[in-house]
Amino acid sequence: MRILIVEDDLEAAGVMARGLTEAGHSCTTAADGEEGLVEARKAEGEFDVMIVDRMMPKMDGVQLVETIRREGDRTPVLFLSALGEVTDRVDGLQAGADDYLVKPYAFAELIARVEALARRRDTGSVQTLLRVGELEMDLIARTVHRQGKEIDLQPREFQLLEFMMRHAGQSVTRTMLLEKVWHYHFDPQTNVIDVHISRLRSKIDKGFDRPMLQTVRGAGYRLDA
Repeated sequence: MRILIVEDDLEAAGVMARGLTEAGHSCTTAADGEEGLVEARKAEGEFDVMIVDRMMPKMDGVQLVETIRREGDRTPVLFLSALGEVTDRVDGLQAGADDYLVKPYAFAELIARVEALARRRDTGSVQTLLRVGELEMDLIARTVHRQGKEIDLQPREFQLLEFMMRHAGQSVTRTMLLEKVWHYHFDPQTNVIDVHISRLRSKIDKGFDRPMLQTVRGAGYRLDA
């Protein structure tokens, strides 16, 4: 998932981001409400969940959520706050938040609530179009375009790129690719991944100004916008 963390306590934001990244998610952080609003607008609804601290400088969490809701952004929002009275929780939910977690909290509960919000959103809509930068994949038409140019992919290359796009910005290991794309639960000790990555790179990057498919030394591969 892509998660936006809006928290003015930089240490707390860093801890959250590290924990959620270790759980397999991609995090963007903003240090106050105004910065959070900029990031939310820039993403145009592409975040899966927003975690928003209620009390922040420049623009507080309630103002932030009210603003994005007026602008039509329906991204699920989890409020974090030291204000735990019933009236505080009601105010936060009435502002447009979907859930409310009182500080201090157990990190396992934070992850559980974030993932529950994402599942709730998924049941309401089926994603049929993936976008990473100038790369676009239509899951129904089974087509891929970069800068409007159609890219012809073989079925396995399409599956590989779909997985990379769903994990854009993250380092994807060989083990993850073997399990999720090839459905192997062991390493067959072949160069099948390297061959397919090489073919995919030649198709989506060749002829364009900037490579998107990166090799992460010692870790695997990453698709960058």
